[in-house]
Amino acid sequence: MLLLLAAGDAQAQLGGHGGPVRALAISADGAEVVSGSFDTSAIRWSLSRNAAEQVLRFHDGAVNAVAFLKDGRVVTAGADAHIAIWSAGQAQPVATLDGHTAPVVSLAVSPDGRWLASASWDHTMRLWPLGGGAPRVLEGNSQNVNGVAFSPDGRDLISAGYDTTLRIWPISGGSATVRHLPTPLNAVAVAPDGEIVAGGADGKVYFLSPQGDMRGDAQAAATPVIALAVSKDGTLIAAAGIRGSVALIERKTRNVQKTLVGPGLPVWSVAFFPDSRTLLTGGADRMLRRWNAISGEPIDAVVLGAPDDPLAAYAGDRGAEVYRACIACHALTPDDGNKAGPSLAGIFGRRIATLAGYRFSDALKKMDIVWTPETVAKMFEVGPAAYTPGTKMPEQTIGSADDRNALVDFIAKATRKK
Repeated sequence: MLLLLAAGDAQAQLGGHGGPVRALAISADGAEVVSGSFDTSAIRWSLSRNAAEQVLRFHDGAVNAVAFLKDGRVVTAGADAHIAIWSAGQAQPVATLDGHTAPVVSLAVSPDGRWLASASWDHTMRLWPLGGGAPRVLEGNSQNVNGVAFSPDGRDLISAGYDTTLRIWPISGGSATVRHLPTPLNAVAVAPDGEIVAGGADGKVYFLSPQGDMRGDAQAAATPVIALAVSKDGTLIAAAGIRGSVALIERKTRNVQKTLVGPGLPVWSVAFFPDSRTLLTGGADRMLRRWNAISGEPIDAVVLGAPDDPLAAYAGDRGAEVYRACIACHALTPDDGNKAGPSLAGIFGRRIATLAGYRFSDALKKMDIVWTPETVAKMFEVGPAAYTPGTKMPEQTIGSADDRNALVDFIAKATRKK
C-alpha cells in the first residue's frame, strides 16, 4: 500500500517504498519524479498531486538507476542486470534491454534523446540506440563501472570506474581518453559548461576539464561518495556520502557551503530540480525529501512515526556506526526478515548462500565460505566483488583494521541469540 505524507501542496514528503530509495530522476519540467528502491520497485510520482501515478514492478533485485527519456517514458535498471522501458499507465515494460551480465548501476540519456548509456558491474558500458538496433559495448575497465554521463553537446560519454579510471568515450567511435584518479570512483556528473565531476571512495569530489585534465578537488565526506548531482545552472554540486552526510559544494570555489543534517539520512540518491535551488534526496528511511539547497534546510516538515532507528540502542558503539552503511540491506534480527540482502541473524557459523527464504545468486551457492568474524573482516578488507565474485552487494571496502574489527564485534553482539 502506498503511503503519502504531505505538508502542503508544494512541500510534500513522498513515501511508498518498502526499502531505501536508491535512485532518483526528475523530469525536465520538474513536474514528475521517478524513484528506484532496494525493494525492487520503481515509483513514478506526480508532484502537482504529490501522489504516486505508477508503481513499476519488473526487476528481480534492487532498482539501482532510473531516467526519463525525452518522450516522457521512464527507464529503470536493476541488480538483475536488466533494463526496462516504461510507458505511462502500462503495467509491464514496453521494451527490455538485455546484454549486461551483472548489476546495472547507472543510466544516462544523451541530450538529443537518441542514446541511452548504461554502466554495469560486468566492467562494461553499453550505448543503446533508442531508435532500435544493437548496442555498442564499451570495454576496458578492470573493475565495476559505477557511473555514466553525457557531455552537454552529446559528443562524449564519460564513465567512472572502481578501477580509478575516468574514461571519455567519443560517441562517433574510437578509443577512450583514460585518466587515472587517486581513488576508486563511485559516481560521475557533468556541469553545463562541460566540467566533469567525479565522486571518490576517499570522500573527495574531483573536478576535471572536458578533456579530463585535473582542476581540483573538495573533501565532501569522511566516507565514500556514492551519489552526485549538479544543479542545472552549474553553480552547486550535491555529494552524498555512504554513512549519511550530503555536502553542498559551490562549484566555482570548490568549497563545501552546507552539509545537510536532518531526517532521512543516510542518503543514497540525490537530484536537483530545474530551479537549481531545490534538492531531492532518497534515503534509508524510504522517503523522498526536498531540501533548500541554498540554506541547507529541509523544506518538508519532519514527519513523526518514521521507522525507528534500529541502532539507537547502540549509541556510541563504533562498530554500530560502521554498520550503519549496511543497515539499508541487512536486518540484524530474524523478526525483521530479509531486505535487499539476507538477514544477518545467526550469520556466524553459517555457510554462504544457505539462509532459507532468500534468493542467492548461483555464483554464491558454489562458494565454500563459512561466515566467521575473520571471513567477514576479510571481505571488507578486499571488497565484496573480489571476495565473493557474482555478489549483488554494493562494492565497498573498510581500510581501517580497527573499524573492521569493531564491525564484526558489533555484528556478533547484535545478532547473538537471546
